[in-house]
Amino acid sequence: MITIRDEIAADIPAREALLDRCLGERRTAKSSERLREGRLPAEGLSLAATHDGALLATVRLWHVEAGGVPALLLGPLAVAPASQGEGLGQAMMREALRRAACLGHGAVILVGDAPYYARFGFDAALTQSLAMPGPVERERFLAIELREGALSGARGILTATGATAPTVEAAARAA
Repeated sequence: MITIRDEIAADIPAREALLDRCLGERRTAKSSERLREGRLPAEGLSLAATHDGALLATVRLWHVEAGGVPALLLGPLAVAPASQGEGLGQAMMREALRRAACLGHGAVILVGDAPYYARFGFDAALTQSLAMPGPVERERFLAIELREGALSGARGILTATGATAPTVEAAARAA
């Protein structure tokens, strides 16, 4: 049985290996990564799908804003190649969006395959007044409002607003 649960620290090496396998080594060069660098994901919105202790899928959401309007940035979403086509990515998306809505978040933004994400309600029209902090294909820059009008007034370049990740030096001092 596959379980979708909160990500735990022990998942990190397997998550990074899965992301490299699914998205390639250039994944860290993407514009979305600029918004994740040095940040922690939104609390309660880092998910892992496992089966018999093996990580099969991952998705995380991050705090961002544009023009003072808060939102979440989704990504990356990855499913182990052997588990693709079985609906696990869809289950991860639905759970991530459900949890984001339950936690009171108003909107989710992502860069991804428009036909795939349209099934969840994502639309490029909602990002017309927004920009990434780097190059992005406009047709892949998508959003969904979890609360009607949540992106009203959002304008300009997305900026990261989430908690900063502890530095190596800070972690060493705390130990």
